[in-house]
Amino acid sequence: MNYPDTVSRLYKSYVGSTPEAVTELPSSGSNRRYFRLTGKQSLIGVCGTSPSENNAFIYMAAHFKSKGLPVPEVFHVSPDRLQYLEEDLGDTVLFDAIAKGRSSSAFDEDERRLLRKTITMLPKIQVVGAEDFDFSMCYPQPALDERSVFWDLNYFKYCFLKATGMDFRENLLEDDFRRMCNVLLSDNSRTFLYRDFQSRNVLIRNGEPYFIDFQGGRRGPVCYDVASFLWQARARYPKELRELLLNDYITALKQYMPVDEQEFRTLLRHFVLFRTLQTLGAYGFRGYFEKKPHFIQSIPFAIDNLRELLTEDYPEYPYLAETLRRLTELKQFSDEHTKRMLTVRIVSFAYKKGVPNDPSGNGGGFVFDCRAINNPGKYERYNAFTGLDEPVIRFLEDDGEVLTFLQHVYSLVDASVKRYIDRGFTNLTVAFGCTGGQHRSVYCAQSLAEHLHSHYEVKINLIHREQNIERDYSPRQRQNTAKGGGE
Repeated sequence: MNYPDTVSRLYKSYVGSTPEAVTELPSSGSNRRYFRLTGKQSLIGVCGTSPSENNAFIYMAAHFKSKGLPVPEVFHVSPDRLQYLEEDLGDTVLFDAIAKGRSSSAFDEDERRLLRKTITMLPKIQVVGAEDFDFSMCYPQPALDERSVFWDLNYFKYCFLKATGMDFRENLLEDDFRRMCNVLLSDNSRTFLYRDFQSRNVLIRNGEPYFIDFQGGRRGPVCYDVASFLWQARARYPKELRELLLNDYITALKQYMPVDEQEFRTLLRHFVLFRTLQTLGAYGFRGYFEKKPHFIQSIPFAIDNLRELLTEDYPEYPYLAETLRRLTELKQFSDEHTKRMLTVRIVSFAYKKGVPNDPSGNGGGFVFDCRAINNPGKYERYNAFTGLDEPVIRFLEDDGEVLTFLQHVYSLVDASVKRYIDRGFTNLTVAFGCTGGQHRSVYCAQSLAEHLHSHYEVKINLIHREQNIERDYSPRQRQNTAKGGGE
C-alpha cells in the first residue's frame, strides 16, 4: 500500500484540498505509521494494520477528550478503519525534552517540572478516564487478566531469556510465574491501565503534557503504569527523583481514591519486576529478532534496572529471582555493566613526595590532609610498621582522632559516590596525605576502601604509593592478591 497517497486522499476528503507536504514521522515499536500532513491545516495521518486496534484508539481518544484529558482529537476516519486523521500536537516528545537529564542523571528544574506535571496527571487518566468507560472496546483484552499476564511473562521467557542461551528449569520458572500472576491480579480496581505509560508517549505542547499511544489500554491496577513510567529503562531517573515523582503520584492519587501507602509500595515492587521482564521481552523481540538497533542498545539499561531490583530479595519467587540473578551475571551483560561502573581510585601518599596525579584525566577528586591527626611516627617503636599493621591501627583507634576524621570523610565521599553512580560517571579519585605516607594516610585509605566496598557496587583501586602496594576490590568480592610489595 502507498501510505502517503492513502493519507493524502483522506486529508483531501476532510480538508477539501490536497496537502502541501506529507512527511513520515519516526516510529519505534509498533507497525503503525505516522505522517504529518501540512496545508490548510496541519494534521497527523495514522495508518494501522488492525481495524480493531484503531477502533480502540478512536474510542479512547473521544472518551478521554470528553473527560477533559489532554489527548489528541481524532477528526476523520477512513471507511475501512485502517487510517485516520488526528490533531497535530507538535514534535516535542517528553523523552527528548529531558535528554540532558537522561544523559547526566542531573535533571534541571524545567525537566523536573515536566516530569512532575506528567506523573500527577496520571491518576486522572486512570480514575476519571475509567468513569463510564466501555472496556469491551479495548484491544486485544478488556482487562489485565491471567492470560495477558502470562503473555507478557512468556514474551520475556521466549524472546529474551531463551535468546541468551542460558539454561533454566522451565517448570520451576512457570511455578513462580503463577505466583506472580496471583500477586499482580490481587488488585481488582476498576481503573484504566494505560499499559505503555512512558516518556516516549508524552508530547509537550506549550509546556503541558499530552498523552498518546494508549490504544493498548485496558482495565487494571494503577501500579502498572507507575512502574512503566518511573522505571523506564532509558529514562535513567536517579533514586531521589524517582522517589519525589512517586510521592507526587501518591498525593495526586489520593484526590481520587483512598490509598494505603505501604500496601501500594509493596504491590508496586512486584509490578516493577513484572514490567521490567515485559520490557526485556519486547527488547528481545524487537532487537534480537527484528534487528532494530534502538532496542539492542536499550537492553543494558533494562538489565541495570533488573540488577537494582534484585538487591532486595523476592522471596515469593525463589527460582525466578535466582534465574534473574544468573541472567544479570551473564558475560554479555556483566562485562557491559562493569565497563560503565564507577571506579574509585584511593591513594595514600607522603606530602614531601608530592600529591599524586589523576591518571583518568578528569582532575579533581578529594585530597585529605591527615597531618592534624596524632602521629604514631613520633614514636620509634612504630617505625617498622605501617597503617596496615595492628600496632599502628590500635594506636590510631585508641587515640580516636582518626575515627572522627573518617566519619567526616565518609559523609563527603559517600555523597559524591552516590551522585557519580546516578550520573553514570566512571572515575573518582580520593587521596590521603601525611608526612611520610606510612601510618595515618595508609590507615585512612585502607579504611575508606573497605567502607566503600561494603556499601556500594563500585570498583576500587587502592594504592599505597610509598609502600609500592596496589590492590583491587571487585564490586562483588574483595580481590586478595597484591601487586608490588606485600603486607
